[in-house]
Amino acid sequence: MQPDVATIATKLRHQLSAHLADEGWLHSPAWRAALEAVPRHEFVPCFYREIDAPGLTTWTPVTADLLGVEEWLRQAYADNTLITQFDGQETDWTDPKPIVGAHPTSSSTLPALVVHMLEELQLDDGMTVMEIGTGTGYSTALMCHRLSPDRITSIETDPDVAVRARDALTRCGYTPRLVIGDGLAGDPDGAPYDRTIATCGVRHIPYTWVRQTRPGGLILATLRGWMRSLGLVRLTIDHDGHAEGRFIDSNPSFMIARQQDAPASLGMIPSPGDGASRSTPYGPDVLTAARYGFVAQLAMPGARFFSMPADDGTMCTYVLDGTNESFAVLTPKSGDAWNVRQGGPIALWDVLENSLDTWRKAGAPKPTEFGVTVTEASQRVWLGAPDGPSWRLPTPADTNGLA
Repeated sequence: MQPDVATIATKLRHQLSAHLADEGWLHSPAWRAALEAVPRHEFVPCFYREIDAPGLTTWTPVTADLLGVEEWLRQAYADNTLITQFDGQETDWTDPKPIVGAHPTSSSTLPALVVHMLEELQLDDGMTVMEIGTGTGYSTALMCHRLSPDRITSIETDPDVAVRARDALTRCGYTPRLVIGDGLAGDPDGAPYDRTIATCGVRHIPYTWVRQTRPGGLILATLRGWMRSLGLVRLTIDHDGHAEGRFIDSNPSFMIARQQDAPASLGMIPSPGDGASRSTPYGPDVLTAARYGFVAQLAMPGARFFSMPADDGTMCTYVLDGTNESFAVLTPKSGDAWNVRQGGPIALWDVLENSLDTWRKAGAPKPTEFGVTVTEASQRVWLGAPDGPSWRLPTPADTNGLA
């Protein structure tokens, strides 16, 4: 006897909504109704999940044929991100294999984050929404249920991803306006929108989104860099074409928009004699620690880092800015001390230390004490208030360091 997919899925949707409500993610009755109505499994008939394995990250395929209908449904309704594409290439689902060390490029985001963002979007009946990044179409469907399909425009860069999303939405009875194109350019034909929401990370807010969101409207997006996510920010558009708001939290992390992804090359590794050396109180932990890493990303928006042993076996951390060939190399000294060797047009570690000093003098505040101001000419992340210390976001005209 075949499992009753509809009955099992309905039960799992109600369990998921109850779990998200218990965990404090889901508050609105309207969004709870959407979560319990939209069949997530229709949007993820095939996906990959990460497994624990030594070495490179490994993903294993999940389909009803491979695991059985009930286990596939259970995983489809788990509060997890489900990967649906790697390296911009489609998977051959006639014979799927485990994937090792690849780069995820499309997914169905974990429902807790989806619901969190939708509630923070502050939707009211009758509003129009521009969604950047259709992905599987699941969050699009939730918004269609909450408003109505004719109020939703969703833009997807990848044609294959867009076709799958359109098919899933149609199966579920939703017919939003779907656009295949550059999400960073938005969609002027449907503007102005009451709300703009991005389900991809961006290094800066495209000013086209500001132009296409009405005065008084909101933009909700995740700012991130090449080292890490900065967090979810909500901006209000004013009548002068400026957008301003604060970080809501620093947890969300989306795949970066493909148009803003880091170059394939990290940059040139400096020779042992390059640069000038000095002591520093900060080691490589400041690049990854929760609040320190947030400031490090602001201070060095064009940088990436990695560690590897030198010829004598000493583990070195290389911080390389591929946009201007600046570098910093960290090596341990005795105790907790470190040595930094830096060179290039920008002294990266000096910029980082200055930023950390500014932040610590302010009491080492959490990311929600930071805000963002976007104008046509520039974009800044500021601390405390718009006239406080600030850092430029990496729009084409901007560079590293404090503004």
